[in-house]
Amino acid sequence: MGVRRGGRWLLRPVTFGVPEGVVGLAGPPGAGKSTLLATFATLRRPNAGLLRILGHDISNAAGLRAARAGIGYLPARFSRAESMTAGEFVAYAAYYKRTSASAARSMLRRLDVADAAGTELALLPPDVRLRAGLAAACVHEPRVLLLDDPFGELCAAAEPWPTGAAGPGAPALTGAMAELIPVLRALAPAVVVTADATDTLTGWCDRLVTLARGRLTEQPTHSAGARRGRSAADRRGVGAGVGDRRDAPLDAAAPPPRQAVDAKSRPPARPALPRLTLPRLPRLPQLTGLAGPAGLRARRPPAGSATGV
Repeated sequence: MGVRRGGRWLLRPVTFGVPEGVVGLAGPPGAGKSTLLATFATLRRPNAGLLRILGHDISNAAGLRAARAGIGYLPARFSRAESMTAGEFVAYAAYYKRTSASAARSMLRRLDVADAAGTELALLPPDVRLRAGLAAACVHEPRVLLLDDPFGELCAAAEPWPTGAAGPGAPALTGAMAELIPVLRALAPAVVVTADATDTLTGWCDRLVTLARGRLTEQPTHSAGARRGRSAADRRGVGAGVGDRRDAPLDAAAPPPRQAVDAKSRPPARPALPRLTLPRLPRLPQLTGLAGPAGLRARRPPAGSATGV
């Protein structure tokens, strides 16, 4: 699958899968995290390749409807709903997802927002407003939950620029995140969370990848859940998709096909250097005319030769 915007690749064509658990996606602002998450939420189509969500192909109408029924999506900012109360916001999401009003009230109690249901979203603290957004995104109990920078507002509220989350507000930010992280893990079988910095996602995500210059790179998570269950079969790629298989790993290191061809055709530098120092000069033209990996392999110098020293 590949995603383009404005004539440049936000995600170069790559095959990967999103497994069950929490997958963190980090990258600098403008790298394309929000656009990629909107593509997973079926708000836009991929520019290349195929996207399957929960086993459904979103290129046809039937698969698109089936996939959307199992997706919960919370954008980074939902400022258009700030004039609504928390209860109205979750009730509207329940109506949009064809869920009953009792399910909305139950989700408000589950996210501990029932006491603030009559307060406008703009007047709520950042952590309570995030809980209301999570309740709206999960009112239909989705199987895949997509959260676009959920902790960004908490980090901005911890301390103004330039100290940010490292300032005096860091203890309050750490306490709010410590309460919200177990909640996020229990909301859906598969959760995808984005953030600008890897430090925000390190230590509690099951998988962690970074997006930069259109390429995905898997990073160590340092989390207990990731250390428990990574087997050899779990590390194998199983195709493109989001939440379509329980053991589907995020094979983010797979390069585009063009890169693979370039890597094979590039001659290794170190094996070629000893051959330049061989005393038998007539053989040098023959070496430059060889093609393929066999011709690039350096022979072992004879015993006693100065080349092997």
